[in-house]
Amino acid sequence: MNTVTLKQNLIKFQSIIALAAMCIALSLLSDRFLTPENTWNVMRQISVNVIISVGMTLVILTGGIDLSVGSILALAGAVTAGMLKFGAEFTDANLYIGFTLLGALIGGTLTGTLLGWFNGFTITRFKVPPFVATLAMLTIARGLTMLWTGGFPITGLGDNMAFIGTGWLLGIPMPVWISAIIVLAAVVLTNQTMLGRHIYAIGGNETAARLSGLKIKRIKTIVYSIAGALAGIGGIIVTSRLDSAQPNAGFGFELDSIAAVVIGGTSLSGGKGTIMGTVQGALIIGILNNGLVLLNVSPFWQQVIKGFVILLAVVIEKFNSKEE
Repeated sequence: MNTVTLKQNLIKFQSIIALAAMCIALSLLSDRFLTPENTWNVMRQISVNVIISVGMTLVILTGGIDLSVGSILALAGAVTAGMLKFGAEFTDANLYIGFTLLGALIGGTLTGTLLGWFNGFTITRFKVPPFVATLAMLTIARGLTMLWTGGFPITGLGDNMAFIGTGWLLGIPMPVWISAIIVLAAVVLTNQTMLGRHIYAIGGNETAARLSGLKIKRIKTIVYSIAGALAGIGGIIVTSRLDSAQPNAGFGFELDSIAAVVIGGTSLSGGKGTIMGTVQGALIIGILNNGLVLLNVSPFWQQVIKGFVILLAVVIEKFNSKEE
C-alpha cells in the first residue's frame, strides 16, 4: 500500500478510528464504561441526536444550515403533550375534541413538519440566508412553546406515551429502534432515490443543478420539511422519556446536531457527506459526553472540550478538502 492510498484510507475511516480510540481510552480510564447498562444508556442518549442529525445532514448537503431544530423539538413535544392531555376545547361552540395517542403523535410530527416547511419557504421564496431564517425560527418556535405551555411543564402523559421513550422491544430500547428505522430510510433516500441525487447535486453546484432543470426551491423546501419532521419526532421521544413537555427542552441540541454532522465528515459547503458518517459523528459526541460524565469532569469543562472537538473536526474537514 503506497503513501497516497494510506492517506486516503485514513481520511475515509477517520471517524471510525477516532471512535475506536475514544472507546479504548475510556475503557481504560473507567471500569463502568463498557458495561451493558452504560452501553444501552449511551445508545438511548444519542438516539434523539441521531434523528435530528439525519435531518441536519440533508440540510447541510444542500449547502444550508438549520439552527431551529432544538426549538422545533420543544414545540412539537409540547403540542403532542398538550393534545394528549388536554385535547382541544372550543368554548364558544361548546365543543371539546379529545385525541388518542396516535392523533397526538401525528399532531406533534406535523407541527415540526410545518415549521420546517416554513423555514424552506422563507429561504427559497424570499432569498433569506438559511442562517438568518432558521435563527429567526429558533426564537419564534421557542416563543410559541412558552405560549402553548404557559411557561410550565405538561406532565402525567400516561404509560403508553412513556413506552415510546423508555420502553424496550426485543431487548432493545424503543428510541434505538426508532432512530435505526429513520437512519435506514435516510440511507435509502440519499443512495437510491432521485431526490437523494438531487440533494447532492444542489450542494455540489447549485448553479449547474439549476441549469440542469432541477427544481431547487421545491427540493430545498422538502429537505427543510423533513428536518422539521425529524426534530418533531425527536421532541416526542424527549417528552416521552421525561413524561413531561418542558418549555426549555432542546436547548443546545442544534449544536450537538451540527457537531455530529461535521464530525461525521459532511462538508459545511454542501454536496459531500453520508448518513452513516453522521451516525458515527453522533456516536462520538454521545460517547464523549458519557465518558466525561463518568470521569467526573465539570459540566463547564465539558462544553469547552466539546467546542474544541467541533473546531478540530471543521479544521480537519477543510484540510481534507484541500488535499482532494
